[in-house]
Amino acid sequence: MKILVTGGNGQLGLALHRQGGGRRLVGLPREVLDITNSAEVAEVFAREQPAVVINCAAWTDVDACQSDPEKAMEVNGSAVSILAHEASNVGARLVQISTDYVFDGTKKEPYAETDLPNPLSVYGKSKLLGESLAGPDALIVRTSWLMGPDAPNMLQTILGLLNGHDDLTFVDDQTGCPTFVDDLAAGLLRLVEARSTGIFHLTNADPASWFAFAQEVAQAGGYDPKRVHAIATSAFSPPRPAPRPVNSVLANQSFVDAGFSPLRSHRLALTETMAL
Repeated sequence: MKILVTGGNGQLGLALHRQGGGRRLVGLPREVLDITNSAEVAEVFAREQPAVVINCAAWTDVDACQSDPEKAMEVNGSAVSILAHEASNVGARLVQISTDYVFDGTKKEPYAETDLPNPLSVYGKSKLLGESLAGPDALIVRTSWLMGPDAPNMLQTILGLLNGHDDLTFVDDQTGCPTFVDDLAAGLLRLVEARSTGIFHLTNADPASWFAFAQEVAQAGGYDPKRVHAIATSAFSPPRPAPRPVNSVLANQSFVDAGFSPLRSHRLALTETMAL
């Protein structure tokens, strides 16, 4: 079974290759495959004849998306319809990676797959459009706060700041699930092999605020956690362009209901990643 991975040089694309084992994975970076170019997509799919297409290509700069809605909707939204069409032409199954930011964060409990999306930001709206355009037979995997050994991501940013001399400030009023890409990739490949379709939430366990997570990183890296200070989102000056959900914790119920073991605590994954 040949699996084609768009955005193959991103952190999730690289993790899929690390977790791929004996699977036939073909990772294509943007320089090789621009998912907004229909002719290019058609040519590549016809040549590669994949059985599965995992779309890891996305514009994930949340604040930049807010400033350029047209580009965000093209890359994260309408391009998915191109992938879905060409995947259907070659008989491939489409896997669309989505986000916790499709929710507005007003729910106090973790969000289930059956909860109604209501994105606050252009980024969230563009990813929700991508979900709808992926087609009824697609596998849609929502995840959150991706990080791992490959920069750029928030873990690498925190470590870079800790290597300096200044104290750090992180918000303590945004809560989500820090998710390590190698754990996500392994779970994603299990869903692919099971020929799963529909919407699945897939994150590491044990939610945290960005402030709490930054303290965990400091502790794991041998730095003084007291260097990390809490700040409220409302205290940002100037405010960040894109609003973020206060609570974007995802319940992974469908993954468990399908017979899979839930992903481990992000704290265990953090310790393992820090040891690399």
